[in-house]
Amino acid sequence: MNNIHKTAIIEEGAQLGDNITIGAFTIIGKDVKIGDGTVIHSHTLIEGKTTIGKNNHIFSHAAIGSIPQDLKFNGEDVELIIGDNNKIREFTLFNPGTIGGGSVTRIGNNNLFMGYTHVAHDCIIGDHCIFANGATLAGHVECADYVVVGGLTPIHQFCKLGTQVMVGGASAVAQDIPPFCLAEGNKAVLRGLNLTGLRRRFENREDIDAIKSAYKELFELGKPLQEVARELFETSENKHVKELASFVLNTKRGIPFNRK
Repeated sequence: MNNIHKTAIIEEGAQLGDNITIGAFTIIGKDVKIGDGTVIHSHTLIEGKTTIGKNNHIFSHAAIGSIPQDLKFNGEDVELIIGDNNKIREFTLFNPGTIGGGSVTRIGNNNLFMGYTHVAHDCIIGDHCIFANGATLAGHVECADYVVVGGLTPIHQFCKLGTQVMVGGASAVAQDIPPFCLAEGNKAVLRGLNLTGLRRRFENREDIDAIKSAYKELFELGKPLQEVARELFETSENKHVKELASFVLNTKRGIPFNRK
């Protein structure tokens, strides 16, 4: 049984699962699909071709699925897909994709989006990420799993953040941040490894030591970056080192580190 406030507007065609709660003055558009157990607070707008999974918690005044803030958008068939168990706090703004970016904005599972977070068109976000208040993702940004972005931090369009990246608050990210790294500053540069995150996630100390060694080889010894990354990718037997090296080899916007 769903619990829908009498002042909520559910347009004909919207598909609702079971045990959904919808608060006062919320509007759900005709092309929206919402999974079981999702809670939506008052004064929320969910529109467009938007699919929301199970057990999400969406707070007041969120705007989910409104058209992209892209002047090239001309009413094409685009969508926003959100997974399960996400917390989407007050005054957040999520946009669907555009034709130029694959037509889909995709968000995974178990993420926290604090107040005023913006996820722009064609972003791809993994699982278990945290975006603090005022984090701003421009179009085509990609965030892997376990990414943490501090408050009031903008991320430039087309940037990629690797697995378990942490970005300090009030930074400005204009280049790609490799997996397991800590970045901070305006403009953001690498400040080392996200060791706290690594210790929480990895039980095997050998994995952490291998990543530390690879980071030093890549960013602290002054060697040619691409050559070191290629050698690590080809010779290392550690999957996390290979992930780090592969990211560096495939970067399009470059890596912001201080060359010696």
